Amino acid sequence: MRATAERLENSTVLLEVEVEAARFARAVEHAYRRLVKDVVLPGFRKGRVPRVILERYMGKDKLYEEAATMIMEEVYPEAVKDTGIEPVSRPEVEIVQAEEGKPMVFKAKVEVKPEVELGRYKGIEVRRQVKEVSPEDIEAELEALRNRYARLATIEEGNVNRGDIIKVDYKGMVEGKPFTDGTVRGREIEVGFGYLLPEVDEGLVGMRPGETKEIKVSFPAEHQDKNLAGREGIVTITVREIRRKELMPLGDDFAKEVSEFDTLEELKADIENRLRKAAAAEADIAVRQQVVEKAVENAKVELPQSMVGGQAEEMMEDMKNTAEARGVAQDRLFEVLNATPEEMQEQMRRDAERNIKTRLVLDAVAKSEGLTVGEEEIKSEVEKIARLYRQEPEELRKAFEESGRIEVIKEKLLRDKAIQFLVDSAIIEEESRADDLLQEKEEAAEIRTEGAFGEEQAVPEADAETATAQKKKRKS
Repeated sequence: MRATAERLENSTVLLEVEVEAARFARAVEHAYRRLVKDVVLPGFRKGRVPRVILERYMGKDKLYEEAATMIMEEVYPEAVKDTGIEPVSRPEVEIVQAEEGKPMVFKAKVEVKPEVELGRYKGIEVRRQVKEVSPEDIEAELEALRNRYARLATIEEGNVNRGDIIKVDYKGMVEGKPFTDGTVRGREIEVGFGYLLPEVDEGLVGMRPGETKEIKVSFPAEHQDKNLAGREGIVTITVREIRRKELMPLGDDFAKEVSEFDTLEELKADIENRLRKAAAAEADIAVRQQVVEKAVENAKVELPQSMVGGQAEEMMEDMKNTAEARGVAQDRLFEVLNATPEEMQEQMRRDAERNIKTRLVLDAVAKSEGLTVGEEEIKSEVEKIARLYRQEPEELRKAFEESGRIEVIKEKLLRDKAIQFLVDSAIIEEESRADDLLQEKEEAAEIRTEGAFGEEQAVPEADAETATAQKKKRKS
């Protein structure tokens, strides 16, 4: 077998394959044996028709066509391997010659993994901005802890407030008829968090235990129930029970109750430390994203449409399956997303293009820098996945190898290495939110130096030097 590959436009390759005459002759014989099994002709038992009779009955072309199909199924993967191309679509095949006693020749046009022309990917300049942890941030975390560990007290006398957890019975009517799922008894809801229609949520505030109220409601035009969409109704609701959060006062006793610390100051210090670590981690993630995005922007790559279309379809199917698993029927999915199927498909195509280009660029960086993944790294990754799913690493490794997922893991690890290489070689300017605020003040001050008609006024030399020194200090 001999194969050549000619690169065409739009990441397309034309394969030309020639198969030896003897190999094609064997394929013709195999084709005869396959076809004759189902042929019944007068005077012959089923499957016993001589080849010469079969050729007269169905024609040599049918035999050659069957043989050519069998040959291509065997030879095409060999040709792909020999030429080193990476197909991303099904080939368009043209049989040039298929005749016994002669070499079989066929051409296959196929879209392949596109070549990437890397732009600048070393020394990319990015900003690492770490969010400052403010006293307000710490207070917000403390309030969240107070709410998490709040005690619920039943309110015998009093009115419903926002944030109360209440038990209610309600019945909804539209034009005198109850609507689907509109009658409920003993439902618990937290008031003011949008679990019910806005008019009902608002109408509950101020009600007392045992009180019943009729509340007028309007259903939005895009409501999921077509029988209710755009219509008005009445909800009759009764408050059965009110429970209210009792927040613990902030102090050392609170710290002991909700943490391993003995004092409130120790708890605050721990919260601040965790917030700072989280802010640093977020800044690191943002740096990685910036570096990768710029490397991708600087690269040139022409994506095959079949590659993009296939990825977009997979993403759409994943979205539908995820929604269905969460109880959202496919016919309601686009209503929930407030988008048409065509709009979502277009969004998926844009996302697919970005994802594919990113993967290709990272692969090209890894190849350019000679990055590799060792067996120990693959083993470690499989063990990590096994712990996550509580499986034996050896069994999981075997399953991955049988399904071909080991290569997927290897590709993921290699791309992670490429990202780390980009980050390690990047020029990272350290900044904080405090720096931004200072810069904003400086810019505001510069604006104030302009005259009434936009003419710049002289800035005192000492002030100008101070501003320049501050900017240099931030960059350093």
